[in-house]
Amino acid sequence: MLTAEQNRLITGTGAGTPCGALMRRYWQPAALAEEFDTPRPVKRVRLLGEDLVLFRDETGWYGLLGRHCAHRGADLAFGRCEDGGLRCPFHGWLYDAHGVCLEQPAEPRGSLFHTKVRQPAYRCVERSGIVWAYMGPGEPPPFPSLDCFVAPDTHVFAFKGLWSCNWLQALEVGIDPAHASHLHRFFEDEAITEAAYGRQFRNATIGADIPMTRLMREVPNPHLDFVETEHGLRITTLRPINDAVTHIRITNMVFPHAFVIPMSREMSITQWHVPVDDTHCYWYAVFTSFTTPVDKMAMRAQRLASCTLPDYAPRAGRDNDWGFDPVEQSTATYTGMGMDINVHDQWAVESMGAIQDRTQEHLGSSDKIIIAARRRFFRAIDDVAEGRDPPLTRGADAVHGPATIDAVGPSGDLERYWQGQEAARRRATPWLAGTEALEPA
Repeated sequence: MLTAEQNRLITGTGAGTPCGALMRRYWQPAALAEEFDTPRPVKRVRLLGEDLVLFRDETGWYGLLGRHCAHRGADLAFGRCEDGGLRCPFHGWLYDAHGVCLEQPAEPRGSLFHTKVRQPAYRCVERSGIVWAYMGPGEPPPFPSLDCFVAPDTHVFAFKGLWSCNWLQALEVGIDPAHASHLHRFFEDEAITEAAYGRQFRNATIGADIPMTRLMREVPNPHLDFVETEHGLRITTLRPINDAVTHIRITNMVFPHAFVIPMSREMSITQWHVPVDDTHCYWYAVFTSFTTPVDKMAMRAQRLASCTLPDYAPRAGRDNDWGFDPVEQSTATYTGMGMDINVHDQWAVESMGAIQDRTQEHLGSSDKIIIAARRRFFRAIDDVAEGRDPPLTRGADAVHGPATIDAVGPSGDLERYWQGQEAARRRATPWLAGTEALEPA
C-alpha cells in the first residue's frame, strides 16, 4: 500500500504537480484524427487538467490552444476556423496553430499590437490515427519506433473511450496479467469464427487450438515475472497446461501510461491511458495488424455500438451498474456485465472510486507488476525534479517493437520458443522487412 502523500504524488497530473511535470515530457494523445473529418474541424479538449481547443487549419496543420481568448477570455471552442487559423467570434482576433495572433480587426489600421500577443499553444502531430500534443518544456522527444507507429495506415486502427476514474488505476488494470482469469472469465468458449475478428481473447493461441478464454479460466494462478527495459517493463505470464507444455503471454508496459499486448495471432494492441484531469481519463488504443490490412469499418462498428458520440462515453457505467445482470453472472460470465471485456475493465477501475485510495489496499505476490510499475514512476518523478531525463524520452526513436506473444510452447525451453515465434512473425510482416524490429525487443 501507499501513504496518502505517495498516492497524491503519483496520481495528480495538473500543471505544477510533480507527476504532471513528468507527463508533460511525453507526447500525449489529444484526439482521434477521424474527429476532424467534419466541415468544422474544431474540438474542445481537456488534457492533463488544462482546458484547451484543438483545430485543424486549411493546410492540415493542427493547433492546440488555450481555451480562452487572450483578449477578454471568450471561449475559442466556438471559434471560426478560417483565414489560416482560429478566429474568436467576439472581436475577430485570429490565431494560427502556433498561437501567434495574426489579426485584431478592431484595432487601428497599421497597429502592431497583435505582434505582442500570444495565445498559449502546444505543438501537435498526427500519427497512427491519433493527434498527439506535446505540453512540456523544450523540444519534444522523438516517437519511439513502436510497431503501431511503424506500420502503414492500412494496418492500424485507432479508437478511444472515456472512463470516469484516475489514469493510474486505468493503466494498472492493463498491466495486471492475473485479473484475466477471473474478470474476463466466460463459462463457455465461443467457436473460433470470423465473428471473433477484432475481439480480444476470442482467438486460439499460437501453437495450439485452445481458445484463450479456456486457458485463462482453467489456470487462475499464473506465474508472473518482469524485466525492466528501455520502454518500461516486459511482463511474462506463464500458465502450465501439463508437464510438457505451458501457455506463455508476453506483454509490455510502455512508459509512462501505455501497454502493448497481443490481441490475436494477427494483431496487437497499444493502449494509452491519458489523464483528462485527476478523476477522468481517455484510453486510446491502436490496433496493429502484422500481415493483412485492418478492417476498419468492422472494428469501428464494433466499438461505436458500446459508446456515444461526440465524447466516446461508454453506454455502460455507474448510472446503470455497468449493465450488470445477475442471471448472466450465474450462467455465462463471471461479472454478469456482458461479453465486452472492456466493460469488465471499466467496472473494475471505476468501482474503486474516482481516485483509488491506495492506503487501504493489500497487495499480494500476484501484484508484483503493479509494485514494479509504481516504483518506476516514483523514480521517474524524481528524475524530472532533479533535472534528469525520464525513461523513453532522449533516444526514444531507437526503441523498437516491443515483442508481444500469446502461445503454447515446450515448458523446458520457453525463452527460446517465444523469441523464435516472435522473430518468425516479424520476418513474415511486410512492413517490417529490413528494419531493426525484426528482432524481439
